[in-house]
Amino acid sequence: MSGSLVIQTSFLGDVILTTPLIGELARRGPVDVLVTPEGAAALANNPHIRTVIPYDKRGTYGSALGLWQTVKEIRGRRPYESAYLAQGSFRSGLLAMMTGAKERIGFVSSTGRALYTKQVPYRPDWHHSQRLWSLAMSRGGDPPSRDQIRPRLYPSDEERHRVDMLLRESVGADAPFVALAPGSAWGTKRWPYYTELAKRLAEDFRIAVIGSRADAAIATEIIGGVPAGSAINGVGLPLLASAELIGRAQAIVTNDSAPQHLASAMGTPTLTIFGPTVPEFGFGPIAPRHTVAGHESLTCRPCDRHGPRSCPLGHWRCMRELTPEYVSSLLTEVLNPPVPV
Repeated sequence: MSGSLVIQTSFLGDVILTTPLIGELARRGPVDVLVTPEGAAALANNPHIRTVIPYDKRGTYGSALGLWQTVKEIRGRRPYESAYLAQGSFRSGLLAMMTGAKERIGFVSSTGRALYTKQVPYRPDWHHSQRLWSLAMSRGGDPPSRDQIRPRLYPSDEERHRVDMLLRESVGADAPFVALAPGSAWGTKRWPYYTELAKRLAEDFRIAVIGSRADAAIATEIIGGVPAGSAINGVGLPLLASAELIGRAQAIVTNDSAPQHLASAMGTPTLTIFGPTVPEFGFGPIAPRHTVAGHESLTCRPCDRHGPRSCPLGHWRCMRELTPEYVSSLLTEVLNPPVPV
């Protein structure tokens, strides 16, 4: 059985948001997925995937020889009936064509669209998870339910055990906590008041700090600002262990970055802080309970689809003027949703 190939070599969040597409395709037959090594870590244990093909695009895209070697490896595995271009670069389209896939399906807005056999409308008004899911529905179909477009991740028993041990050693296995994710690859998307927020929350909650090793300094600052024994340092955990820790939180406060999508996949109530970007781009939280914080009165928002390295106007009001009091009040709403009358 030949099956389908999904090509997704974008950012980690995009990989996570591709899982509904993968799940939909798996209902029809086997699915292989070509992703970066970081993306491969996110897709581990996914029951809808036959084979995860790690693809270091920085090393492979660097030369025509490297690209051809990758194509030969893929073609040596099996022929594909269809390739789905969840990442729309010209090189991804070329790779899909060279694998021999009979159908190559991607967005009409992609730079590689000339190499596709079928072009799907790119809906800017949809969440990106639904946009990606729509690639599988190129022949038409019913609109998806919210559950169909919510991403999914699958931590292993080993990762669950690792989180069990972390909790026992810090705040206790059954202690409720709120997760904070202060990091982002883009500096202007990092809300500057996580330490102040943690101090406010520590009166009622234990705190878990989530992030990569690059977030070690801010994690130390946050944990140092709350009473001893009330914080969990989850910085530097493997990706799916981070997802497992987020999945056990009462809620998470996060920037517009990957932990938001981990929370959506794990169903954790989410408060996302948006500064230079906006959820209308299609990358907001889609956990069953969620809300967003943003400076709605600024006419300079949004200023960038990903987040600039520095504020174009030099004031960074979109983040500086979102106070810990305001964010804390929104978190209270997430934690205590109104009871339907």
